[in-house]
Amino acid sequence: MLPPWWLRRFLLVPLMLVVAVGAVVTLPITALVAAGLGLILPGVRTRPLRLLILVVGYLAAEVVALFALGGLWVLAGFGRTIREPKSEARHYALVRLFLEWLYWLITRVLHLRVTVDGPAPEAYRDRPLIVFCRHAGPGDSFLIVHALLDWYDREPRIVLKDTLQWDPAIDIVLNRLPNRFIRSGSPGRPTADEPGRPPVEEEIGGLARRLDGNDALVLFPEGGNFTARRRIRAIQRLRRKGLVAEVRKAEAMRHVLPPRPAGVLAVLENAGDADVVWVGHTGTDHLLSVADVWAALPMDTEILMRWWHVPAGGVPAEPEAQISWLYEWWKRIDDWIAVNRLTR
Repeated sequence: MLPPWWLRRFLLVPLMLVVAVGAVVTLPITALVAAGLGLILPGVRTRPLRLLILVVGYLAAEVVALFALGGLWVLAGFGRTIREPKSEARHYALVRLFLEWLYWLITRVLHLRVTVDGPAPEAYRDRPLIVFCRHAGPGDSFLIVHALLDWYDREPRIVLKDTLQWDPAIDIVLNRLPNRFIRSGSPGRPTADEPGRPPVEEEIGGLARRLDGNDALVLFPEGGNFTARRRIRAIQRLRRKGLVAEVRKAEAMRHVLPPRPAGVLAVLENAGDADVVWVGHTGTDHLLSVADVWAALPMDTEILMRWWHVPAGGVPAEPEAQISWLYEWWKRIDDWIAVNRLTR
């Protein structure tokens, strides 16, 4: 169970600061140990040192972000104007810097390259966007938000799992911005913090309202990271509901989970004037566990992202047509992944 917000602030924030400062102070010693392990253990090479650099680099960024968030809280009149546009813009700038650092760190340490294929940002300049993204591999949500902030100059609104609030900086900054944390594994129910909140679909719909020309609402229709086991469970869930046509469509897709239409319909209903962008990616989707990531270090690979743009006028108006349209696009993304995984 996720602790209430006040407990997270008073326990997790000081704990994170202590751990981060300890990691930075002891870095000379731990770096020697990590380098020694790479020399002693067969087949390990630079993995311990690379992992150490990633962990310490992230913790250092976390400390800087927490102090910056404290300063932004004071600057907002000790929280009184924290949700006003000027304060939101400062928080988005902080998130952008945080993700720029992480992107630089990860691409250098892991030897990753990211290639984006699709329309240039000018194709939907000054247009509100809905971004439906495939969810697979470690860190893909960070990558899509980084791309929207840094490459497409957008202010993303994101639907996320509530477990991300265990990270103090993410917890604080994303709760100050227009985002929604959804309780994992409990569709249709609110998060633990506010038991009186409306059902998930209503919250997602509310988040989609009043998008302006530099906003982008981000939703992962699968509801979780792809694994073969989750795919089987999702198909079984559709079969138990008697959704025969959806079962056939889901079985034909090998690299994605069947999409969950409820959130998508809520978004389309409340942001009918927004363009839609579909995002597929491949490159790290085979890394399903900590052991997989460890074995792949350094990854030395390319992450390929494909963006498809659909103007608002090309979005079906009726819910049943929208569900069929969703499955058609999800099959298109699955086909694209199949081709690009084979040619990599």
